[in-house]
Amino acid sequence: MVKHIVIWRLKDSAAGRGKSDNARLIKEKLEALRGRIPGLLHLEVGFDFGQGENSGDVVLVSEFESRAALEGYQQHPLHKAVMPFVLEARSERRVVDYEI
Repeated sequence: MVKHIVIWRLKDSAAGRGKSDNARLIKEKLEALRGRIPGLLHLEVGFDFGQGENSGDVVLVSEFESRAALEGYQQHPLHKAVMPFVLEARSERRVVDYEI
């Protein structure tokens, strides 16, 4: 099994919306992928409540059957459809992928 964790910092505004609205939309768009992509076992999206200097704004924690399933997710049309919005809203991205 593989864990895929992504942390984003968001721009104060993007796509005509503020950071909190964009965070909410990112959560909705990503959570809509549940059950729609083969090999995606678990997906959750959360918001940081600490708002510290080193904090991210949004985190994605997901689990996949295998590395191949993670690669399939990254190339899947439904995932690719979400990415332009996230790319526009983010200012920074960090990712960790590891096997469990």
